[in-house]
Amino acid sequence: MNKFFTTVLVLLAVSTTAFSQSKGETKFGVNVGLNFANVTASGMTNDDYRIGFNAGVYADHYFSDSWSLKAKLTYDQKGWDKGFINTGGGNVITNYQVDYLTIPVLANWHFGRTKNWYLNFGPYVGILLKAKETAGGMDLKPLFSSTDFGADLGIGVKFPVAAKTKLFIELNGQGGLTDIFKNNTGSTVRNTLSAVNIGFEF
Repeated sequence: MNKFFTTVLVLLAVSTTAFSQSKGETKFGVNVGLNFANVTASGMTNDDYRIGFNAGVYADHYFSDSWSLKAKLTYDQKGWDKGFINTGGGNVITNYQVDYLTIPVLANWHFGRTKNWYLNFGPYVGILLKAKETAGGMDLKPLFSSTDFGADLGIGVKFPVAAKTKLFIELNGQGGLTDIFKNNTGSTVRNTLSAVNIGFEF
């Protein structure tokens, strides 16, 4: 997967097309992407990412040509595959599908000679939509916290395709800061996510 991300970054680096935004302008966008989700916890080892997708919309308000504030609303498929939880009596395999409505609020820095690159960062809150064990289809939502809080970081590049429309490609990551389980008495379990997204801004 590291080779895949490296290839994407190299492809993004060829863009040098110029465009600019005005102070006070608000842009809107839509995107879809491929998620590589997992969790971190002491005593838990995960062999595989859960591969899912995301789809979202956003508004990006410019305070200058270099800085804007982006608010997103995204359906995110998270969870993990082939995880092992140590129960004291042995390891139990787990494959969990955990889906959220994720709401990041991000500071967005536009940089480069043509301002077509951007780096955004900030907090997110995830609202739990569904949680189940994928092999048996058991509903696990009552065991999970209804919200997930964490940090979001992304880097991307935009390509003008029309007078007011731009295509963008971005790499995005999230790290959870709170336990995704309700009433957990063991090690804190946190969401992690890497994603490759593509979309349009208007």
